[in-house]
Amino acid sequence: MTAALIVIDVQESFRVRPTWKAVGNQEIGTAVQRLVDAARAAGDLVVWILHAEPGSGTPFDPESGHVRIFAELKPADDEPILTKTSRNAFTTTNLQQVLTERGIRDLTLCGIQTEQCVETTARVGADFGYAITFVTDATTTFPIPHRDAPADRSIEEILADPRTLQVDDIVSRTEYALAGRFATVTSVQELTGS
Repeated sequence: MTAALIVIDVQESFRVRPTWKAVGNQEIGTAVQRLVDAARAAGDLVVWILHAEPGSGTPFDPESGHVRIFAELKPADDEPILTKTSRNAFTTTNLQQVLTERGIRDLTLCGIQTEQCVETTARVGADFGYAITFVTDATTTFPIPHRDAPADRSIEEILADPRTLQVDDIVSRTEYALAGRFATVTSVQELTGS
C-alpha cells in the first residue's frame, strides 16, 4: 500500500448551517463514496479528517454534536479518523505519521471546502513531497462574499451581490492554482473509470 484517499471535512457541521443550500455540489457524499469504494477495492488506505473548533459555539464545536462524518458515509474499523483544528489536514493531526508508518507517498484528496481545507492540504502535502491527486468534483464549496460585505447578511443577500465570488469561479481558480504545481487535477470518472 503506497496510496491513500484523504476525505477532508465531509461532516454534518456544514449541512446544519444556513449556507448549505448554496453549496456547489449537493451530491458530495455520493462522489466521496465512489472514491472510497474505489480506494478500498484497490487496497489503498482511506483516512477521514474532521474539522473542529472547540469552544466556538458553532456547528464545528465538538459540543454541538455535528462534528461527525456524513451519516451515509461509513468508515471501516481500520480507517483512521483524525480531527484537525487548522485549515490543512497535517498541521494539527498526526496524518504525516500515519502516512509515513504505512509507506504512503501518493494522496488523493476530496472533501469540503474546495479552496480552503482541501486546497490547503494539497499545497502542504505537495511541500512534504507527496504526489497529490485533487478530485475536483468530489469537493464542494460555498459562494464567498466580497471582503467589504457586511458579515451578518443572509445567504440570499450574499448570492444577490454581484461582488460575490461564485462557486464555479472558486473551483476554476483552485484548479488553475493547483494543476501542474501542487497536484494532478482530475474527476471521479477519470479516476475510477465509472
